[in-house]
Amino acid sequence: MLPSPHRHSSGKRHQARELALKVLFQLEGSDDDPEEVLGYHASEGAATEEVANFARQLVQGVISNHDKLDGILVEASEHWRLDQMAKVDRVILRIAVYEIAVERKVPTKAAINESIELAKTFSGDEAGRFVNGVLGRVAATAT
Repeated sequence: MLPSPHRHSSGKRHQARELALKVLFQLEGSDDDPEEVLGYHASEGAATEEVANFARQLVQGVISNHDKLDGILVEASEHWRLDQMAKVDRVILRIAVYEIAVERKVPTKAAINESIELAKTFSGDEAGRFVNGVLGRVAATAT
């Protein structure tokens, strides 16, 4: 289980990213049904329908682009293999890379800043710096 976040941001997109993180974290290495996992975490966190729908888009996007996202991450993370990364950091990076390189609905800087916040909240300051470094390289190569 992921630890509870220390602070609550009220932004809908932030809440949705957090929800997507919890869902993808649970799905990592399991064959659970994504929709069931999303429903469970959405009700646990009392997510609005709007937040749940945005989280659903992120979850489906990350799942359907999994290989592409991991390919981008492998390129950008230089000295790290994906299986060496903390699970939570890997999931946060996949969500961000999906937003930056595939979906492109939010400004790159916003996606990176959100990811750094998530990493700091769920994984610590060092993870925030790590995520920032990797995503800086992804942003530099995303066209």
